[in-house]
Amino acid sequence: MSEETKKQETMDDYMNEINASFSNFRDDDMLIWDKLAQMQEDKTDFEVTVEGIVKGGVIAYVEGIRAFIPVSQLALHYVENPEDYLKKTLSVRVTEVDEQENRLILSAKEVLRDKAQAEKLEKIQSIKVGTIVEGTVESLQTYGAFIDLGDGISGLVHISQISEKRIKSPKAVLSVGDPVKAKVIKNEDGKISLSMKALAEPQEEKTEEPDFELPKSEEISTSLGSLLKNLKIDG
Repeated sequence: MSEETKKQETMDDYMNEINASFSNFRDDDMLIWDKLAQMQEDKTDFEVTVEGIVKGGVIAYVEGIRAFIPVSQLALHYVENPEDYLKKTLSVRVTEVDEQENRLILSAKEVLRDKAQAEKLEKIQSIKVGTIVEGTVESLQTYGAFIDLGDGISGLVHISQISEKRIKSPKAVLSVGDPVKAKVIKNEDGKISLSMKALAEPQEEKTEEPDFELPKSEEISTSLGSLLKNLKIDG
């Protein structure tokens, strides 16, 4: 075998290895994008580290793929300085996957929002029926009043549960900002129903005293004298 033939075979083997490696890399890359698409569908939460700051957001990497997190998706509140998130670890969720455009968008806000909602629901469920609560009138509607109970929790006092007397509008009794005390009468599906009427003290019926006057002492003596005068004693 000539030296020229050996060189050609060596070059062909080298190119075959490169092509094989590239093919494997491409297969792996496709698998990663498929995995990311599945994560988006399943709403899988995972952690990433912010590696860079760009216009409008920050950069992180997922399985070697560059991902973008918009500033609006970094937190529940407005983020003025995304630089503060550099090298920080965030719990995120895939919101957009586009292999053709090589675009991967993540959100930390969705994870934080769902966590906050779960914590709120847990607090609501801890409020038992029969509990006496205090709050502030948050808003007035034609059908009742919403009461702010704190910690982002509200309860509804239906118009029929505001007063023992029949009222045409909650505004006839309540104003926004009024402090109120109410009883929890229902807690179902994350909604709390309250009653102010249930705390109203029942009015005791007054017992009427009989219209009776005791006779004066003089009248008693006179009556007794008359009785003795008319009494005959047999001798």
